[in-house]
Amino acid sequence: MTPPPAATGPAVRKQRRGTRPGGGELLAAAVGAVPGGATRPGQQQMAEAIERSIASGEHLLVQAGTGTGKSLAYLAPALAVDGPVVVSTATLALQSQLVDHDLPRLADAVEPLLGRRPTFAVLKGRHHYLCLARLDNSVEEEPEDTLFDTPRPGGGTKWLGEAGRLGKQMQRLRDWAEETATGDRDELDPGVDDQVWRSVSMPARECVGATRCPFGQECFAEASRARAREADIVVTNHSLLAVDMLAGRHIVPPHKLLVVDEAHELADRVSSAAQAELVPELIDRSARRARPLLRPEVAERLTEAGDALAVGLAEVPAGRLTAGLPPPLREACTLLDAATRAALEAIGEIKSDDPDPVRKQQAKAVLDELSTTAQRLLEEADHDVAWVEKPENGSRRALVVAPLSVAGTLATHLYEERTVVATSATLALGGRFDTVARALGLETPPPAPPSPAAAALASAAAAGRTGAATAPVASTPGSRAAVGTVPATEGPGWRSLDVGSPFDYARQGILYVAAHLPRPSVSGLPEAAGEELLTLVGALGGRTLGLFSSRRAAQQAAELLRARTDLPVLLQGEEALPLLVRRFREERESCLFGVMSLWQGVDVPGDACQLVVIDRLPFPRPDEPLAAARAAAVDAGGGSGFAAVSVPIAAIRLAQGVGRLIRATGDRGVVAVLDSRLETARGYGPFLRRSLPPFWYTTRPDVARGALERLGKS
Repeated sequence: MTPPPAATGPAVRKQRRGTRPGGGELLAAAVGAVPGGATRPGQQQMAEAIERSIASGEHLLVQAGTGTGKSLAYLAPALAVDGPVVVSTATLALQSQLVDHDLPRLADAVEPLLGRRPTFAVLKGRHHYLCLARLDNSVEEEPEDTLFDTPRPGGGTKWLGEAGRLGKQMQRLRDWAEETATGDRDELDPGVDDQVWRSVSMPARECVGATRCPFGQECFAEASRARAREADIVVTNHSLLAVDMLAGRHIVPPHKLLVVDEAHELADRVSSAAQAELVPELIDRSARRARPLLRPEVAERLTEAGDALAVGLAEVPAGRLTAGLPPPLREACTLLDAATRAALEAIGEIKSDDPDPVRKQQAKAVLDELSTTAQRLLEEADHDVAWVEKPENGSRRALVVAPLSVAGTLATHLYEERTVVATSATLALGGRFDTVARALGLETPPPAPPSPAAAALASAAAAGRTGAATAPVASTPGSRAAVGTVPATEGPGWRSLDVGSPFDYARQGILYVAAHLPRPSVSGLPEAAGEELLTLVGALGGRTLGLFSSRRAAQQAAELLRARTDLPVLLQGEEALPLLVRRFREERESCLFGVMSLWQGVDVPGDACQLVVIDRLPFPRPDEPLAAARAAAVDAGGGSGFAAVSVPIAAIRLAQGVGRLIRATGDRGVVAVLDSRLETARGYGPFLRRSLPPFWYTTRPDVARGALERLGKS
């Protein structure tokens, strides 16, 4: 295995930096190193704006459409910063793209200009790395804590054949531990089941620290942090960035510039990091883990609290708790709070001469987290939302608590002592940056009138015209300079910029809204929408990505096409998603249908995907606890919770789904929305349409069908 790249030490790095070239020069070198690379106006505009923000200290929101080349646009000026730069991504796919492709190519290209090769490192959470202390103890823990008693979907324990398979995975992990240089789970191929990995990894809260751990000098997680401290560019993820903010900013190395890519995801990741839950199985497991350290009666109190929670969760229906904790859950939380406090007091502090500090810290960490969560739930604070979670398969019941809003947390912790550049293809909702800016904790100014370009675009979209007599996708698509249509917005200490996209959306694609269909009213796929789907897919002859609002609708659509066409239909859940996407890319006439994870995670350029069908507008479901609670809070304050919460959520999801169609300058196709409300809803329809790329717009079925037929013959 190739050892991790050595990073330049701080003293050497500072000595070599001296006078360095500007971001524009570095970007030109980087673009020149890309096969067929050419200067893109939007990319250049974005890089220049980032340079100005670095110089002024102003934070920057940049909307950069697909094809802009935004990664190089922020990586090149980042190398002109005197000090480390942190780049945070929402998805592993983008993280891998940066680390495996963009950064190595950039380092090669700019080395002659900098006089040295810039260094980079990946920073992940501790649980992503093999823990040698856990591995050393895993033989004793396997039967009781991890492999045999982990709840399975539908309940029950693992049968012996499965346990044997997991045992083989554990042995493979031990063999891998002897040869890996990084201990990074992503480098383990083939991988192992999650429960096996949990038995050999260490969550941060359970770690005793390198100085107390017998394997501290060999710790893979500590080594990754050491590499990050000495690198020019550190690539991390939103989840770890959120934990870093909530923990006082001591995990990610100190830095002057933070680039948040896929920034529309950040608030949700911070909310998830601030979320806590109580699960009966976790309480039971923590009681068993702590039992050797406790008197029997103290351990029994933990078991009784777990049993009380299980009973309470069985009695209380799933959903948001709007009237406080029901009595059974309040009693369970009270018992758990008292039991965990007694257990923590009995265990005491970890001392230097403790025979097994690792196990002791693990026990204390879980008990402390359970105690904190129980107290938080009992407090019933106005800024928190609590709900009962019961998955349909019955595998896991939980009592969950999360913050009503994280905007205050972001305002306090995201921007302090660093310049933040937040970028995404989806930052301007309804033609403005205000909504996302507020979600990211930025103070926004009063609304201003739209620019002439944005007003003209909105007018054309509302009228269903673009100046073309027929649908444009039958002709050869051209390219154009990136021209943003969203007006710039400024607030205290921040500004925004839309650099557009190099794609000529109005010539490359059609946005077709089936305005003649009845308003969707029932779950699943309505009959009229199913017939419309058949007509559109038949006109093209497959090559369709279907994005559905529910698993039931996706299944009904797949069954319909399988029954009435000979086209290969791939359904999410029937095979592993990467395999389905590969088949969709390779089998020209195939269709791929799925739910929310497909709305962002599929990148299929070329003619394999020329029709994207969306069955209904992706508003949050009424039973989504956080969205419902946030909407209710806006309503209580005299506003419209639907407009302030549900519509922006739908706008982001819809823009991400629509963005699956045009992935390259040669792509052509149709986005078909089978929800008439996108055209007929006067309140939010125009807002949603302004959140989308400027496709050629139509509500005429014959126009969409004709364009698809021409594409099918090409």
